[in-house]
Order: sequence, then structure tokens, then C-alpha cells
Amino acid sequence: MTKSEIVSILNEIAELLELTGENPFKVRAYQNAARTLEGHTEEVAALVNSGKLGDLPGFGEALVEKVTTLVTTGKLKYYEDLKKKVPHGLLEMMRIPGLGPKKAKSLFDHLKIDSVEKLEKACKDGKIAKVEGFGEKSQKKILEGIEHQKKYAERHLFDEACLAASALVEKLKMRKEVSECEIAGSLRRHRETIGDLDILVSSKNPESVMKFFTTMPEVETVLGHGPTKSSVTLKTSGIQVDLRVISEKEFPFALHYFTGSKEHNIVMRQRAQDMGMKLNEYGLFRETDKKEIPVPCMSEAEIFKALKLDYIPPEIREGMGEIEAAEKHKIPDLVKDGDIRGVFHVHSTWSDGTATLEDMIAEAERQGLDYVGISDHSQTAAYAHGMEPKRVLEQEKEIQKLRKRFKIRIFWGIESDILSDGSLDYKDDILERFDFVIASVHSSFTMPEKEMTNRIIEALKNKHTTILGHSTGRLLLSREGYRVDMRRVIDAAADFGKVIEINASPYRFDLDWRLGPYAREKGVKVAINPDAHALNEISHYHYGVGIARKGWMTKSDVVTTYSTQQMEKFLA
Repeated sequence: MTKSEIVSILNEIAELLELTGENPFKVRAYQNAARTLEGHTEEVAALVNSGKLGDLPGFGEALVEKVTTLVTTGKLKYYEDLKKKVPHGLLEMMRIPGLGPKKAKSLFDHLKIDSVEKLEKACKDGKIAKVEGFGEKSQKKILEGIEHQKKYAERHLFDEACLAASALVEKLKMRKEVSECEIAGSLRRHRETIGDLDILVSSKNPESVMKFFTTMPEVETVLGHGPTKSSVTLKTSGIQVDLRVISEKEFPFALHYFTGSKEHNIVMRQRAQDMGMKLNEYGLFRETDKKEIPVPCMSEAEIFKALKLDYIPPEIREGMGEIEAAEKHKIPDLVKDGDIRGVFHVHSTWSDGTATLEDMIAEAERQGLDYVGISDHSQTAAYAHGMEPKRVLEQEKEIQKLRKRFKIRIFWGIESDILSDGSLDYKDDILERFDFVIASVHSSFTMPEKEMTNRIIEALKNKHTTILGHSTGRLLLSREGYRVDMRRVIDAAADFGKVIEINASPYRFDLDWRLGPYAREKGVKVAINPDAHALNEISHYHYGVGIARKGWMTKSDVVTTYSTQQMEKFLA
């Protein structure tokens, strides 16, 4: 079993225990175990084989035994027995925003609702509002959650899709009959969520490639199997993957076409037509009275050149002015992974992180970063074990000790809650101790747009605020962002010289890439931050680079490309 499969089972055990009314401490033990494994850089099998699983925090004898059983046998009787006690539909109901285990169990006990379908009908019939602890407002929120779930039912988070696609591509590239293999579609364009995966292969032996692809152990179901295209669904994620095999000569054209977007392709085809040519997934052709003459192109760059355009990076192929910019040589030199010198927004066990301060800093150093900005939660975030002023001073002493032990530059900050009136979560005498302050909204999400916008602008006025964190509070595929006028917020950031975060967590990707050009126009800098709560999440800044590129951002637009010396001067 893979780590992601084991993490999923541990989380589901926690949910099942909640539904059966088990001790909250036992529930939390499984939740914490799942988070610890997910955040650890080693595979679970390696931890089991080395005997180090019991060294992880929270892993007592019982948990070690259960995880070891999962790793070695792929099954766990304890888990199977728990599933028999709970109607499967209750777990599906719990995926609806605002409907946790206690509420799901209450609805089952009172109305015998054990599926999303029954829940929706009960809401529309007005029955939910009459159950103790719910009411009209809860009923409306549940219906909105069901609609949200339907809307995004076939979508997947970027990291899940990326890991799945990368694993398949790696295996396909090892086949001797495969000449080229690339990811295409919305994943290559770095959309914030992904539907199906598109993979392209060039090969002289497509039958062999298709046979290998459709019989891979990752495949759950073969939806279609043909000589040049096959479709499958994957076991762990349920993602649909479409594989196309084409010739080497057609590969650049197919890669461009299947990367998309639809809007980009329409404009490109029209441009070719205006130039007396025809462009499709099979090639570029010069049209004459008698026939179509192929225009050979060995790469996507040559396709753009043949159409008198500069190369357009995949991330910005959205039909949003990129072709006009390429014609006028105005495609910016987009920020790259290698430009990033450090990260901010890193949590530790001082608040709701799964790894110690020392381990998070060591991991940032191991990844070759020049600096790391520690920012645990402030006191109002009690759910995240936020730090009261006394603990802030204790952490400050710990930071000073660690600075003497590590080569990486350690900046010390806080993720301070923006309170309802726009003030920050500590008095000035505490805030002024930090090297930087990330100001974030974590409460009162239902404020009217004008009030929420003014609340955030008030926080940007604060002299201690350095960075605005996850500016709309959205959780992709789970929770819509709060209502806020982001253009007014960006204007305020420009006025007060504040940085806006591109939160690189695949659950957030917030600032939205569509606002990138406006932020650039206003001269607002961004910080690409991982919002890391575990060791493996520090590297999430790579995903944030994709979002920044999608927003047309260059190295000079991103403060986390600064050298250590530049960053010290900037924060000072």
C-alpha cells in the first residue's frame, strides 16, 4: 500500500470512530497519525522495514501494529469491521461542507438519512430545519454544500493529479518503444483544479504502448481501448486518464492542441487561417489551390515561429491576450522554480504543524533554500493551538538558539488573525518583535462584501503587516472564498506598500491567478508561500510558481526571489 492510501484509511477510521461515538482522544490519535505520515518525507514501507515507525510522534504500539499490517498485507480487519457498523452513505454526507460527523449521525438517528440523495430531498421538503440543532439557516447551507459538491464532483486537486500523472509518465518513458512522453491538458497549463488527465506519447509501436498502459497496476477500470487512444480510471484517486499515441512528426502539433485551452486554440487556428494556413492536432499546412503542403515543425516553439509569434508558455495559454502579446514581443520572462530563494508561511508544532521547529528549518535547508520564515498561528486561532504572548516570547528564545545552529537564515514571524474590526491579534509591543507579520482572515467568513473588504484593508493599513495571507480564504473543491472586492484590496496593498501572498497550498492557490496581471499593473509584489504544516509541504512552493506564471508574473514581481541580503533590507 502507498502512503496516500494508508493516510486515507487512517482518516476514514477517524471519521468512522466519530460516527460510532468513540472517545474523541482516540479519534484525534488517528487524525494526527494520518497527518504525521502525510507530512513525513519517507514512504511508510521504509519506516516499517527500518523499525522507525514507532519513533514518529503519536505512534504507540497499537497504531504501529495496524499500519504495519496495512503495509504488509494491504488489509486491516479493524477497519473492515468498523465499516460494517456505519452506513456508507454517512461518509459521503460528511464530505458536504458544514456537515461533520456529529450532524450526520444526528440526521441518521432522527430521520434515518443515510445518503446524499435522501439528505437533499429532506432539505427540499423542509425536514432538516425541524431537527434539533439545525434550523432554516443550516438547511440552506447544507443544500448549498450539496450543489457545490455536484459542481466539482469530477474535479481533482492539482497536487493529486500531478503526482498521479508524473508516476504514469515516468513508467511510460522507461518503455523502449516510447520516443517522447508529455503531460498535456489543464495540468500542463497549471489550472487550479483538474478534470481528466491527458498524456501524449510518440511511438512506432502504439499497440504495445496501449497494452502496457491499460494493464498498469494503477488502473482500476479500462473505459476504452483503441489503437491510438485509451482511457482508464485510476485506483487510488478515481481520476480518468486519456492516453494518445501519435507519430514523432505529429507530436509537437498534438502537444500544442491537447494542451489547449479551447479559447487559445480557436485564436491560433484563426491566425493560421488568416495567414493562408491550417493548424490542427496533426500539423500545420500551407493551403494552395490544389493541396495542403505540410509546414514541418520539430517543436512547439517552431509552430509559434511559423505563425510569427514568440513562444507562449503553457501556463498562459488561456485566450486572455497571450497571442496578441506574443505578436508584439511582449510575453514576459515568467518566474521560474530556480528563481525562488526562500519561503515564508511555515508552521510547526508550536501551533498546528506536524513537525518541530527544528525539523521544519532543517527540511528547508535540505531543500537548498537560503532562508525560511517561521509563522505559527496567533492566539485567537485556538483551534490551531495559537500562541498566547507568553508562548510567543518562549518561541523567540527558541528561534535565537536555532539561528546559531543552522546556516539557513531564519526569519521569525507570525500568522496573525485579522479580527472582525480589521485589527491584528496582538498589541504593538508583541507585533514589533517579529521580523514579519502575515495577516490572515480565519473567522467570520460570512461578512457582507463591503465589510469584509474594509476589514482586510484596515489590516493592510497596520504598520506591522508585511504580507496578506490567503486573501479570499477559499478551499478548492471544498469551500468558496468569502465575498471580497479583491481589486480594492490590491489597490490598498499598492497604497500601503504591502505584499500579497500566493498561497501555494494545493487546497488554496490564493491569490487567484486571474488577478495577477492587475497586481502587476498596480506594482504590488507577491510572496510565493507554501503554507507548510508538514515537512513535505515546504516544497509546495513549486506549485505556487506555476500559479505565479499563470498570472504573468516575473522574477521581479516576487519577493521570495530576493537574496537573503535583499530580504533582510526589505523586511527592515
